[in-house]
Amino acid sequence: MFISLEGSEGAGKSTLIDSLKKFFKKNKIEFLFTREPGATKEGQILREILLDKSIEIDPYTETFLLVADRLQHANKIIIPALAKDINVLSDRYIDSTYAYQGAGRGISQKYLDQIMEPLNLPMPELTIYLDLPVEDGLKRAKYRDELDRFEEEDIKFFERIRSFYLDQAKKNPNRFLIIDSSKDKEEVFEISKNLILKKLNEK
Repeated sequence: MFISLEGSEGAGKSTLIDSLKKFFKKNKIEFLFTREPGATKEGQILREILLDKSIEIDPYTETFLLVADRLQHANKIIIPALAKDINVLSDRYIDSTYAYQGAGRGISQKYLDQIMEPLNLPMPELTIYLDLPVEDGLKRAKYRDELDRFEEEDIKFFERIRSFYLDQAKKNPNRFLIIDSSKDKEEVFEISKNLILKKLNEK
């Protein structure tokens, strides 16, 4: 099973992933946890470039760097794991590009489709979106480490991204699940865990 986890800055993805890792390990359910960008050796180099605040990157250049990372990620990690019937959970995946570079940066979905579709990337069977009001998420992010290049964008950028995810959830109710991440972290974990277990049992 292939799952992606999405959410804007400060939504609590890292906290949720840590809890899921512990749960699945304890219950001996094999899961490969991975992320974008930066899951591969090449991707780590690209991640450093993409998050570097000292570098100005054109939106189209940014998109191609992220797609290059994703292709390496899919070919080296995701596809081989799925071929061995290993469950995969990716912290960010294809929807992030449509949200951040599409809705956020203003690149058209048609253009992104033309880039993505020829790659025949595997699609998640389940996408969990941790939803949080933008201002609340940015406040959380500021209490963490120094903000990266994306986290320093203005609030309208993140509002467009959030609107995109909420719209996608309406259009794809069979794949997307929205979880209110303003809830207690234990409640967010329980909802996510139970949903994943239900999907695994259905398979």
